[in-house]
Amino acid sequence: MSERSDPVADLMRLRATIDNIDAALIFMLAERFRATKQVGVLKAEHGMPPSDPAREEQQTGRLRRLAIEADLDPEFAEKWFNFVVAEVIRHHTEAADGR
Repeated sequence: MSERSDPVADLMRLRATIDNIDAALIFMLAERFRATKQVGVLKAEHGMPPSDPAREEQQTGRLRRLAIEADLDPEFAEKWFNFVVAEVIRHHTEAADGR
């Protein structure tokens, strides 16, 4: 008879891995927003528009390609990016309005 793994232990191990990845994602997002807030201040100081559609289109294509390489659904990657960009533009608009 072969030795079987403990499904509860496997589940706990996998959940711990997921928790660690979630924590890393949160810290990476925080770092990303610190950088984009600096971009917003720079844009506001120089009268540049809060959004840059050409840059967003370039990044969408880049992230879709990376998603394919990483075996991640590129549609999901694009939705995630659009969600993040909407928040970034909100921050940039606030910076332009002097908030």
